[in-house]
Amino acid sequence: MADTSSPVWFITGCSTGFGRELAKLTLDRGWPTVVTARDRSRVADLVEGRENGLAVDLDVVNGAQIEAAVEAAEQKFGRIDVLVNNAGYGYQAAIEEGEENEIRAMFDANVFGLFAMTRAVLPGMRTRRRGHILNITSQAGFIGFPGSGYYAATKHAVEGFSDALAAEGAPLGIKVTCVAPGPFRTDWAGRSLRQTPNRIADYAETAGARMTTTSNYSGQQPGDPVRAGEAMIQITESSNPPRHLVLGEMAFDGVTGKLKERLAEIESLKELTLSADFPK
Repeated sequence: MADTSSPVWFITGCSTGFGRELAKLTLDRGWPTVVTARDRSRVADLVEGRENGLAVDLDVVNGAQIEAAVEAAEQKFGRIDVLVNNAGYGYQAAIEEGEENEIRAMFDANVFGLFAMTRAVLPGMRTRRRGHILNITSQAGFIGFPGSGYYAATKHAVEGFSDALAAEGAPLGIKVTCVAPGPFRTDWAGRSLRQTPNRIADYAETAGARMTTTSNYSGQQPGDPVRAGEAMIQITESSNPPRHLVLGEMAFDGVTGKLKERLAEIESLKELTLSADFPK
């Protein structure tokens, strides 16, 4: 019989980074946890010797694997209470330098894969009238940095999707939080970041400079992924979890600064904005 006293977690992208550290935390708490990777041998060590763990193969761009992973989770644990959409990666290029195949592949993983994964767990959450979906976005979901326009576009897409999902899910007991980290000390830049080989000299001081900084910054980021995982767990235990969780000082300063700047600009144009309506 499935354990009903502890939340059942399903975390995508557990081979490295946030997904792996979060999975360690939930498993160590004794909570039933499904850990996934495109090759489950890379996460087998997380669940070895644990009755509360299940490792499955999952590439979120593969619909059949999504269906099989959700079915396996429900067969072993009876349900999914918390879905963490963490799988994805980055691609850096100036907008003009972007390669069509790379852009579409990133959207397949970061956006369409996340959409499909969410759709797969919603029927169970809707039936039970409870559930919490955590979508790992980024400060790039609020800020389009030079060199990260296409990556930011994937995260902006997830933010808009999550707004709608939160409105639809609230009456059904389904909660949605977007987790927006800044720079964290994971191997994201080394393993989960691609950069275009195309370099246009005119973008050297904008996109080019940021790509160089990102590559050289790996291992020096101020964010602690274990503390980030603990923060994620904390909000799932809240009766009124936030729609947004921004993680790290750099993300807090960047996101709040951007939102204040945007609001000030919109309010400064109020007269022009309202003039676009038919006269009353």
